[in-house]
Amino acid sequence: MAYPREEIDRVRERTDLAELAAEITKVKRSGRSVMAVCPFHQEKTPSLSIDGARGLYHCFGCGKSGDVFRWVQETNGLDFREAVEFLARRAGVTLTERPGAERRRGRREELVRATEAAVEFYHERLKTGEDAGDARSYIRGRGYDGEIVGRFLIGYSPDSWDTLTRHLKARKFSEDVLVAAGLASRAKTGRLVDRFRGRVMFPIHDLRGDPVGFGARLLLGDGPKYLNSPETQIYHKSRLLYGLNWAKSDIVRAGQAVVVEGYTDVIGFALADMPVAVATCGTALGDEHLDLLRRFTERVILAFDADEAGAGAALRGFEKSVPGDLDLRVAALPIGRDPADLVFDGEIEALRKATSESIPLLQFRIEQELARFDLTEAEARGRAVGAAAELVARHPAPVVRHEYAVLLSRRTGVDLPVVEQAVARASRRAAGAPGDEQAVRRDRPLTGEEKVERELLRLVLANDPDLRAHDLDGELFEVEEHRTAFDRLWPHIVALDPGRPPDLGKLIGSDEGDTLADLLRRLALEERPLADVAELVVRLKVRGIERRIDTLRATLETLDPDANQQGYSETFAELIALERQRRDMRREM
Repeated sequence: MAYPREEIDRVRERTDLAELAAEITKVKRSGRSVMAVCPFHQEKTPSLSIDGARGLYHCFGCGKSGDVFRWVQETNGLDFREAVEFLARRAGVTLTERPGAERRRGRREELVRATEAAVEFYHERLKTGEDAGDARSYIRGRGYDGEIVGRFLIGYSPDSWDTLTRHLKARKFSEDVLVAAGLASRAKTGRLVDRFRGRVMFPIHDLRGDPVGFGARLLLGDGPKYLNSPETQIYHKSRLLYGLNWAKSDIVRAGQAVVVEGYTDVIGFALADMPVAVATCGTALGDEHLDLLRRFTERVILAFDADEAGAGAALRGFEKSVPGDLDLRVAALPIGRDPADLVFDGEIEALRKATSESIPLLQFRIEQELARFDLTEAEARGRAVGAAAELVARHPAPVVRHEYAVLLSRRTGVDLPVVEQAVARASRRAAGAPGDEQAVRRDRPLTGEEKVERELLRLVLANDPDLRAHDLDGELFEVEEHRTAFDRLWPHIVALDPGRPPDLGKLIGSDEGDTLADLLRRLALEERPLADVAELVVRLKVRGIERRIDTLRATLETLDPDANQQGYSETFAELIALERQRRDMRREM
């Protein structure tokens, strides 16, 4: 253990788990009881119970449980030592490293420490450097005072080849660490040079608050206006949102997050007393960014300039899908104005109005599509309905599709039944051949568990010699078609010598209308290496156990432990036994 037990206990005592949870998820207090929306699985109704007095948590939905250190490990991807250090900084506890612990510091921590030293260097240079006059003029021109500069740790990178490199090497950071952290690179001569030169520096932090990279704005001269850190072990732009480390608690309290395009836009929202904005780091908003935001809120607002480029930014990444589990919205700002501009010009109310009047992303996309057509012309209205119907058809909820069909009908003047027919045709095209339900099933992506079931069927079709070492039956299969296929095959397989495949032609015949036969033929003809039998069986058995666990949990919620003590105890005992069995089996996976 890197730190004395008494110091670890002190960190535990000074950490309020409920407050810690409230920083990343929704927490509801009722008397002494604290319930939260579990961040470890998707849910809307809180099922995670927090015992603040003992610093423990348990989710009745997914079964996750632990203490304050485990919470930080699970939510931030840290090991135990890193979790202790994270909470110690938060609680103001000074830790004493045991002898030799310094040598055991991980690579990640080295890179974070180097980046943190760079943040300090750039920040101090902005405040006091004689060469930072232009940078300070830029900062004043944006309306930032010393408090904002300090809050966001804004800095300045000197316009010289190796000022930072020499500073960090004097701090005993190796050249290898500086390159790996994205702070420096090697010239053709082999000399180490600073990556950022002559730029205003915006440090980027990960969710746990560690500095991992920079966004850098050019002041004078040639080069890209904004330059970001390269991909490193600690900097992954597809999984980072600038400002989220500072905004996450406010996002939970406000019930919404606002995604903007630039770092100064994030700061603009903070100046407007709406510290709920985040920005991507030199890349388009993607699914992994939304996964991050899901932890804190169900409502995500995209706030962009309303001109063509801004609208394109709002749509980028969502051309082929409509996220159905988030209330994803668009706040169209005045044309040619971004959030930073509005705040600087004192138009904070305009920013608030645009945010409060945001509309659903799909509605925004439909309006953008309709704007391409002259709706006073009959043929143009027909094309507009066809184009917009393609968008509506992608929404997973039938009720929502109907409501948008009503909207389309009102906006275009086309009768509702005609619009609904266009949406239905588009839905069939998106799913498969018109009227062909089997094609719809066949063309949609398989879930992971469906793939596992089919892999096991391939092993049965091959009469894999290892099959007989396992207790197989049709109950392993959740998909009815797969279960029927197994029940149809297995009696013939056990009658054959191991390794000898069945005569599929005789077994299933040649009926082209038999979808089960079609499935078996396709599986038998797939030319891929066979999977490991034991691994597949364990996965399917674990899934069966999980179904039984879900049933028992639902049963427990209906039982009164006082009125039916024996039934409650027996059900609870079975639940505990199954959870232990599941844990043991997962170790085999």
